[in-house]
Amino acid sequence: MASSTGLCHGTSRSSLWLPLDLVLEDAMDGSQVTATSAMEIITGVIKALQAINGTTWHDTFLGLWIAALRLVQRERDPIEGPVPRLDTRLCLLLSITTLVVANLITEDEEHTSELECNSTNHWKEKRTPGKRRNDLVSSLQILGEYHGLLSPPQSVVSVANQAAAKAMMFVSGINVGNGYFDCVGMNDIPISCSGSMHHLIVEACIARNLLDTSAYFWPGYVNGRINQIPHNVPSQLPAWSQFMKGAPLTPLLTNTLVSIPASSLAELEKLFEVALKGSYDERMYAATILCGASLLRGWNIQEYAVDFITRLLCLPVPAYYSGSDSEFIGCAPLLNTLIVGISSVDCVQIFSLHGMVPQLAGSLMPICEVFGSCVPNVTWTLTTGEEISAHAVFSNAFTLLLKLWRFNHPPLEHGVGEVPPVGSQLTPEYLLLVRNSKILSSKNTDRNKRRNSHSVTVPSSSSSLHPVFLDSFPKLKLWYRQHQACIASTLTGLIHGTPVHQIVDGLLNMMFRRINRGSLSLNSVNSASSNSSGTGLSSEDVSSSPKLPAWDILEAVPFVVDAALTACAHGRLSPRELATGLKDLADFLPASLATIVSYFSAEVTRGVWKPVFMNGSDWPSPAANLSNVEGQIRKIVAATGVDVPSLASGGSSPATLPIPLAAFVSLTITYKIDKASERFLTLAGPALESLAAGCPWPCMPIVASLWTQKAKRWSDFLIFSASRTVFLQNRDAVVQLLKSCFTTTLSHNGSVGALLGHGFGSHFNGGISPVAPGILYLRVYRSIRDIMFVTEEIVSLLMQSVRDIGLSRLFGETKLEKMRYGHISLAKAMTQVKLAASLAASLVWLSGGLGLVQSLIKETLPSWFISVHRSDLDGLGGGMVAMLGGYALGYFAVLSGAFAWGVDSTSSASKRRQKVLGAHMEFLARALDGQISLGCDWATWRAYVSGFVSLLVGCTPNWVLEVDINVLKRLSKGLRQWNEEELALSLLGIGGAGTMGAAAEMIIESDL
Repeated sequence: MASSTGLCHGTSRSSLWLPLDLVLEDAMDGSQVTATSAMEIITGVIKALQAINGTTWHDTFLGLWIAALRLVQRERDPIEGPVPRLDTRLCLLLSITTLVVANLITEDEEHTSELECNSTNHWKEKRTPGKRRNDLVSSLQILGEYHGLLSPPQSVVSVANQAAAKAMMFVSGINVGNGYFDCVGMNDIPISCSGSMHHLIVEACIARNLLDTSAYFWPGYVNGRINQIPHNVPSQLPAWSQFMKGAPLTPLLTNTLVSIPASSLAELEKLFEVALKGSYDERMYAATILCGASLLRGWNIQEYAVDFITRLLCLPVPAYYSGSDSEFIGCAPLLNTLIVGISSVDCVQIFSLHGMVPQLAGSLMPICEVFGSCVPNVTWTLTTGEEISAHAVFSNAFTLLLKLWRFNHPPLEHGVGEVPPVGSQLTPEYLLLVRNSKILSSKNTDRNKRRNSHSVTVPSSSSSLHPVFLDSFPKLKLWYRQHQACIASTLTGLIHGTPVHQIVDGLLNMMFRRINRGSLSLNSVNSASSNSSGTGLSSEDVSSSPKLPAWDILEAVPFVVDAALTACAHGRLSPRELATGLKDLADFLPASLATIVSYFSAEVTRGVWKPVFMNGSDWPSPAANLSNVEGQIRKIVAATGVDVPSLASGGSSPATLPIPLAAFVSLTITYKIDKASERFLTLAGPALESLAAGCPWPCMPIVASLWTQKAKRWSDFLIFSASRTVFLQNRDAVVQLLKSCFTTTLSHNGSVGALLGHGFGSHFNGGISPVAPGILYLRVYRSIRDIMFVTEEIVSLLMQSVRDIGLSRLFGETKLEKMRYGHISLAKAMTQVKLAASLAASLVWLSGGLGLVQSLIKETLPSWFISVHRSDLDGLGGGMVAMLGGYALGYFAVLSGAFAWGVDSTSSASKRRQKVLGAHMEFLARALDGQISLGCDWATWRAYVSGFVSLLVGCTPNWVLEVDINVLKRLSKGLRQWNEEELALSLLGIGGAGTMGAAAEMIIESDL
């Protein structure tokens, strides 16, 4: 474990890149995937920080590598649970970050080439060819000195050692293939080959042609040289070499290739070809290999593995299939193997990081449509001997599809202005819209570009290249509309004698057949009672279960659950019988768990169900460890200053839960914690947490107590999840958490370690400890229903921080008089102000995305300037504080906009910039014209306008070109009245041809 000192190495520089650390850590939240690739997001952030902070590309690349390394070190030994683990963090460091760097270097070199080729343009940018590439090299050389960050996690020590051994053999003049290092132990090499994360980063850059092998000769990169090949190097070809030489895929070779990532695109392409054209067994083996180590840790070719899997999910009918059904039917075993292979939390998050969620959703929807419409009267045997039916394929595909959006949340949440709500963006329609947009974009891209050695373009899919819409999947659309209706209003529409009614009746009979009262129906279940229980469907039960298409069953499930829950609420069905019946339903059709989640989530929010006592007889009891959970929660939130309500409210009476929540948690704890159940628990888990978090305190701690009794190795995850709900019960707690983020950051001079911590869990020395406030906020904000109030609180906290900075409280000074005599450096104060503003901008952007930033610039800031703000600092440095406040708001506004829109026009969000920025500039111009009465301090207003315009001119000149010419002229006139002639002239100078005349007039007047 790296020491805290090592993790904070370079703290003085880290404050510049604090937003980047927040963005990287935010990408690790497995509660929601994104439709935009992490590469695109991080590239935008890097460009914004580089432009606005004015850093060199050497420092920018170094800051990026250090932030990504901190991300890995922060959770090098992560807690257990249904959350992204180390593989996701390594993906971001060794694949995504490398792609970001490659993208920036390619952009630089293409731009340089265009300038050199433009013979008619006599103006040339002062840029040497390959400048960014040279800066990358120098940054990686310096990176090797950050030893505290470079210690590899235990799971990749052997890979790091192999990278070091490869470099050592190269500089020693010994040439062996990459595959041989998988067969050689480090003990076989006579010199120590202790590898580090530095070796893995360099190897990743070499693999993408960002560096060449001259890096192996950098001082200190290798420990020495050897004179001969190690004796234990095998004479037999390594596994991937055997495969490339034509060896057939056998179970033995498959097992080896599953555990060793492919090292080249050629290996993956051949594997993809086998999956398309091989025999039945070969196709199955190829699919299994693709979803193995090549996907999880094939960092140099990971984006291709992700793409090939997505394309295979849309593959055409195999040559050996002669049936007349949908082409998907004959591919059932292959499709199921792929779907199960990518259903883990880490795999889903890796797809998300590479921006392939929309394409994956588009591939899964037709699979769900087809297999959900099949009667399960045919089974297929996998190469493992397992038999699967259409229900199994459908359930696996449907469960994975639902993980790609927050399906169990209300459809209208986090609404912000004109932009689609943040929480509801990842709907099926939205994902298809993004998918269709990417397909259209790829058609306009040179397909040969991906073969360019520097290209980072993800290979285009050979699946459907045509837009698809939700109407293309009528069964899925019908379920989705029913799901939305279930959330929006109480359950209605079941008509006696209809097919749906008959299915409901049949499912109830199947679920409660063990109740020894003969056949049950929709009506009789409400009058039945029994004390029997079951442990799951027997083979006889399954054989007598309804043979119906999955979509028909899902349509009936809400009515089934409603009938069963009503019977239990009225005492006509015991809680144990209810849980057993629901588990039987989920075992019969695992996809029904999604509709059960949907129903329970909706019913809890209605508040019409009475609570039940979790007393250990009727319902499971949390009493065994509830007090321990309370103590652990208090420890976790201790650093924030937030009070945790006592869980013992009500004295010695047993804990209570609303009956839908009690039923749901009782159902989930019937699942085993194993690989087979994991893909369903990762669907139910976030829904259970969301459901419990929406209930009164202490519902979530009770749920966590029950689950920690079931899965002790998940206890850290469960207790941390419970601690998050402390902030969801009370707005004041969220404000206090935000205040803690500002205080911690500023009092530690921007230390990333102070804000985000160094890991969490009971396995650390001392057990559970307070969690850093930044981590808590990043794991809380997505569940805040009314996110709008966060912006106003962040602005308020920013201004309070500026006040404290101006009064030297964060510098350790004790007498305000010291400020009057210059004992506090203005430069130091400005540095702290910029740090506070960058934290504020990061939190606003992360909390609400584009919509919240645009609301900030268009509404919140103008309202703040118009409002009256009282100050008690007259005569005590109030002027300095007011000025710092204006500069803070200017930096905050521009940086927020840069994060949301980008500093250039390459992102789709930049198309929204002109309208919002134009409105804000119009506000500034009107205020300067005297048309708007301001309530803020005049020094604050002047500093804001000057700082805002200066940043536009110096850092984002492209933005100025989008502003109306007349507005620019009015702004320039107002600045001249403040004797800001140089700034006024600069504004006109970059405003385009339309402002050139006004600029010339200003120059002439100045000369006169």
